[in-house]
Order: sequence, then structure tokens, then C-alpha cells
Amino acid sequence: MAVRLPRPHRFDLWLALTGLVGGLLLWGIGLGTRPADEPIVLFEGRWPLLVPLLVTAGCELLRRTAPRTALLTGTLALIADTVTQGSLATILMYTDLTYAAVVYGTPATARRIPRITGLLSIAAALVPYAVWRVPEALLIGVAVGVVSFGPASTGLIVRNHREAAETARLRAEQTALLAEMDRVQAVTAERARMARELHDMVANHLSAIAIHSTAALSLDDPATSREALTVIRENSVQGLSEMRRLIGILRDGADDLEPAATPTLDSLGALVEGARANGLDVTLDAAYDSVPAPVELAAYRMVQESLTNALKHAGRGKVTVWLRRLDDALTLRVSSPYDGRDAPRAPGSGAGLVGMRERAALLHGTFEAGPESGPDGKLWVVRALLPVTDITLGDDV
Repeated sequence: MAVRLPRPHRFDLWLALTGLVGGLLLWGIGLGTRPADEPIVLFEGRWPLLVPLLVTAGCELLRRTAPRTALLTGTLALIADTVTQGSLATILMYTDLTYAAVVYGTPATARRIPRITGLLSIAAALVPYAVWRVPEALLIGVAVGVVSFGPASTGLIVRNHREAAETARLRAEQTALLAEMDRVQAVTAERARMARELHDMVANHLSAIAIHSTAALSLDDPATSREALTVIRENSVQGLSEMRRLIGILRDGADDLEPAATPTLDSLGALVEGARANGLDVTLDAAYDSVPAPVELAAYRMVQESLTNALKHAGRGKVTVWLRRLDDALTLRVSSPYDGRDAPRAPGSGAGLVGMRERAALLHGTFEAGPESGPDGKLWVVRALLPVTDITLGDDV
């Protein structure tokens, strides 16, 4: 199976062509790097220097795709060039091969070439000086350094800058990705919070409207219908007010709307009175000291949702709301008669228990709800334990 060589880069092709044409021009005018009578020149005449020139130009085609092979082959061509009259184009192309081997080669190659060329430059300066004992011998090391160590050092600097730029780019992309993930999480959390608020603020009133409208339609009693319509109107007005306050929260920077007041545990009495007006037999037993605002909001919404569920699902009987602060936690218990029927008196979204569980989880508390057997029969009991210390969530619960 034939091995397909990689196609040279367009810039490398032009570089090789330029070096070859320049070398041929120098060869045509008879300009070499050393006289023909020097002892080091083993191949006299103008034709032998074309071989290293052609080989080095060919290596330029591989400077990017196979940099180490190109450098090794170019080194052999440069050695061959030193025993001819020499070509300046061959030397210049070799310096580019050294540079390219560091920039495009493997990391190990990029580390080794500057070290090797640096040692060769030092040796090329010290050995001739030790043999000939003349200062001019040091110029050999300078020449070797200019041809090999200089391009290798330049290539190492360029490679380090490129790697640093790539690292910075990857870090910027990672930062942007993390920022996008944070933004998505923040949007998701805010949507969940607004869904809980919308459900807890409006569902209670809509459930009462649905139940009393059903009663008004099913009973042919003017007094009952008038009472039901009164309750429907009250809940409609209250629900509309809650919706306006929710819109006030959503409209950022609206100066014409007053900010919505966050419900507190002191408002539980009014909440229970509203539930009684909707037909529930509710008893409130609450005793607590000051608690953080997030805990107050969560407890208020849990009681509100529990009363809404009792209005839709509970059987006839007493509904009890019990609230105490014990040690470092606020304990909440809401019980209502449970007859085990599947169909509620008003349709629901099924998100009430989920929202209460989320509120407890955000405060690192516990929540449970389910049927229990008691002295007065079967009850549906909602329990929550909300810590009142180390609260740092704000009012987003």
C-alpha cells in the first residue's frame, strides 16, 4: 500500500520556490560564501553547490508537515554545502528549517533543539580557539550560533507565545461556558421560583372560585348561589390583586408599581380567615419568635398551599394549622380530614407538593406529606422542619 505524503502548505511552497530561485540567481552570477582555494572546499567548481541547494529547497516543502525530517535532511545538506563554495540561499533556508522544527515540531523536539544548537555553538567557539589560540577562532562559534541557535531560540519564543495565546483562548472559552451554565442555572432557578410564587399566590383563589361556582351551578337555591357568587367575587378580586403584585415583581424597574410585600407569619391569621370564608373549618395554633425572612415566606406559602389542598381534597371536619419554633428550627404541621377519594373538588396542576418540597430543600430542611390514622379518623398531614440558622438564600424560596 502506497504511503500518501502530506500536501505542503502554500506558504511553504512559495518559500521553497523563492529560496531555490534566489540560490540559482546567486549561482548564476558566481557568488559563493567562500573562495574556491580554501582548504575546506573539496568540490571545486560551481555545479556541486547546486545539490545542497536543491535538497534544502525540497526540505522547505516539509517544514510544516514533517519538520524533524526536514531539519535532519537539511543538516546533511548544509554539511555538504560546507565542502563546496557554498550558497547563501542554502544557509538562509537552513535557518528557516531550524526555526520551523521548533515551532511546528513536537514539544520534546522544541525543547531539545535550542539546547543542542546552544551546545554546538559553544563547542564551535571553544574547540577552534583551543587548537589555534587566536581570537578569530571564536567567530566560528558565533557563525554556528547565528545559523542554528538564533533561529531555534526565536522559534522557541514564538512557540511559547502561541501556546500562551491558545491557553488564554481556551481559558476564555471555558470561562464563557461556565458563565453560560451559571446563567442557565440562574434562569432555571428564577423560573422555578416564579412558578412556585404563581402557584401559591393564585391557586388558592382559583380553587375557591372553581368550588363555589360548581356549587352555584349545581344547587337551585338563590341564597346559596348568592353566597357562592360573593365568595367568587372576593377571591377574584384578591387573585387579581395577587397577580398585579406578581407582575410588579416581574416588571424590572417599573416605577408606577409599588413593590410587592413579602408575606410573613403575622399574615397567617388573615390567611386562615380567608380559608374560613371559603368554607373550611380551620384552627390556627401558632407560637414563634422572630425567624429569618426566607423561613417566614416558605412557612407562609406551605400553610397557604396546604389550605388550598384541604379546600380541594379534604373531607368534612376540622383543619388544624400548628406552628412552633423549637430550638433552631421552625416546625410546621397542617392536618385535614382525609377520605381517600381520588377526584378533587377543583382541578389542580399537581405542583403544590413539589413546590413545598423544593422550598424545604432550599432551606436545607425536611418535608413530608401523606395520610395518617388518628383518634378522629384518617388525616392528611403535612409536616415541615425549617432551620432558622445560617440562612443565606434571601427571599427566593
